[in-house]
Order: sequence, then structure tokens, then C-alpha cells
Amino acid sequence: MEQTISKYAVDEQGYYGKFGGAFIPEMLYPNVEELKEKYLDIIYAPEFQEAFHGLLKDYVGRPTPLYFASRLSEKHGAKIYLKREDLCHTGAHKVNNTVGQILLAQRLGKKKIIAETGAGQHGVATATVCALMGMECIVYMGEVDMARQRPNVERMRILGAEVRPAKSGSRTLKDATNEAMRHWINNPNETHYIIGSVVGPHPYPDMVARFQSVISAEMREQLLLKEGTETPDYVVACVGGGSNAAGAFYHFLDEPKVQLVAVEAAGHGVDSGKSAATTALGRDGVLHGSRTILMQTEDGQVVEPHSISAGLDYPGIGPLHAHLFDSKRGIFLNATDEEAMVAGVELSRLEGIIPAIESAHAIAALGKLTFKPSDIVVLNLSGRGDKDLETYIKWGGY
Repeated sequence: MEQTISKYAVDEQGYYGKFGGAFIPEMLYPNVEELKEKYLDIIYAPEFQEAFHGLLKDYVGRPTPLYFASRLSEKHGAKIYLKREDLCHTGAHKVNNTVGQILLAQRLGKKKIIAETGAGQHGVATATVCALMGMECIVYMGEVDMARQRPNVERMRILGAEVRPAKSGSRTLKDATNEAMRHWINNPNETHYIIGSVVGPHPYPDMVARFQSVISAEMREQLLLKEGTETPDYVVACVGGGSNAAGAFYHFLDEPKVQLVAVEAAGHGVDSGKSAATTALGRDGVLHGSRTILMQTEDGQVVEPHSISAGLDYPGIGPLHAHLFDSKRGIFLNATDEEAMVAGVELSRLEGIIPAIESAHAIAALGKLTFKPSDIVVLNLSGRGDKDLETYIKWGGY
């Protein structure tokens, strides 16, 4: 993880274009300010880098493979590679960030960890690194998500974490984030909040993107070996808050020939009233400490999102993605619940890989793009489908 300068990087005030910043209660100001002042010096110190990359290699299992999906490629008429983040320890890309943040928390002298989770993968990844480092862990999770992601709830408990239900609002990821923020406000001194996506007040969106940037750094090296070029024609990733997409896009942001495709969850349909397609439905506002694009009513109340995928069931996107959308650097598509489920089964049948339903949204978008046979497409397969078997079973279309 080297320090890079990009025209899409966050500025000194914590903004990507007009998005970002830190809109926080006064009680959190010391915590956020300490992070802002120290995070770059800490994470680029040689001993931190050695510890971080050592754990990524020996504990997480990096580098993850870049797999040429021959049957999927044949179907869509392009060279399609899957970046196998589903093969990370814990089953998704989330652990890249939690390893980095637990090392950061230790160096800041924090004793307790809190987190929010939607699909449960970030919660599991946080509980995992807390067990590894012997730190207390509390994870907030919406009641609805706890029911549909039961295996991950039990994984967190086995790992020693306390899972606290969020019972307000839609009882999903937004509400879990609210509860975690509330806890942090009440316990600011000894607690570090491991945010799971590129959301929240600065410096979180930038910090999480940097920890996840290992994904695109590996993509470049692997593509060079496989295709003789470091740059694909397309990078495709699903977006809720957007950490897996930020990691997949990071080292291609300043390569205009690389088309960055972000895929949101359209739920029952963009205009159905049950959707999480933020860029199609949202407008500028402040959510969870940063200025971004979010779904809201005329008077600024957050609109409840819907997705069959717990990890994409979020009413906003991270400020980096808001900037990529606003500047037209990114292509933003969406996929419905049904399209994602069909695509998840399609990948299972074509390649023997059952994807997380989040990742299946990205697979679904392949049919919405027009490729040339020579096009190199890298799709970030952000997680595996073990956690979603109940949802696949209830859907039943296989």
C-alpha cells in the first residue's frame, strides 16, 4: 500500500470535489480530529506497513487470485476476470479494512472496538480481528439483517463479539450505523469505531479506501502477468456504501481508458418505492457525517432503502463515489433483486462459484454493457454466498 497522489484523492479539508467533510457532534470532534491528524503518519510508517502486509499475506490469504472466467466470458463476449475477494479469510473483502483499522486502533491506545454491519461480513471481519488482538468488540446490526443473516450473527458471537440489535427505522444498515454513532458519542475516549465502508466523516472514507486499495494494486500486477497490460478496459463492482468498489477502482482512477462501473441495488425497481439505487433517486445532502448523495424526501428525511442484499441496503453512497458520479468518471448502473438472484445462480452454474448477493448485482450488470471480444473486464467478486443461502433458498429460482 503505497501513498499515491490522484486528482480524485480527498483534499486537505476531507472533500472529493463538493462531497465529503466531517459533519459531526461536538463530542466526537476530538476523536475525529485525532484520526485526521495521525492516520497517514501511522499507516505509512514502515513498521505499520510490515505488520499490515504480513497479516494480509499470512492471515487473510492475500494476494487473492485473479481468475479468468472462461464460460462467463463466452456468454458475454469479452475476457472476464474475477478478482476473488470471496476467498479472503472471513469470506469477503471487509477484512482488508478491519486488519488495518485494528492496527491503527492499537497505535492510538484504544481498548474497545465498535462497528456496524449490514450483511454481517464487516461485523464478522471486525469480530475476527478483535479476537486476534484480544480486544472487546460490540457490533450493531439491524434486526431485519440479523434475521436474514443469521449465520453471520452466530459467527460474531462465537468469535466473542456482542451483537446489539438496531430496532429503529427500517432496522437495517442505516439504523445500525446510527446506533454505532450514538455509542461512540457516549464513549469517545477509549473506543475506536471501525466503520466498514467508505462512508462517515473524514478521514474514514479515505482511510478505508487506502486499506482496500490492495485489491486494485494486485489487479494491476496480476493483469500484467496474464494479459501483458496493467490496465483493463472495465472494472466492475457493486456499490452500497462502496468499499469494495473503492478498493477495485483506486489504482485506476487516473487512467481514463479504464471504465469504472459501479452497480447499485434497484430492489423491486428504481421507481417502485422499494429501491437502494442512490444515484438514480438521490440528491446532495449529509448522511452519517459526510456530504454525499442520498435518497431523501423533499424536507430532507432519509428515505428507507430496500434491497434483497443486506450489504447494499443503504440510502447513500460514499463521498468518493458521489464525486465519481458527479464528475462522470464512473458509470453507475443498477440491478433489481430478481436480476441479481438470476445472476448469482448463473455464476454458480457457469463457474462453480456461488457469489454473495451483493456481488451478484455486479454480475447482473455485465448484461447491461456492450463489449468487444478483445475487452478485458475485471469484476470484483467481493464476497462468497455462504451467508446468503437462506435468501437463495427462499427465492427458489434455481
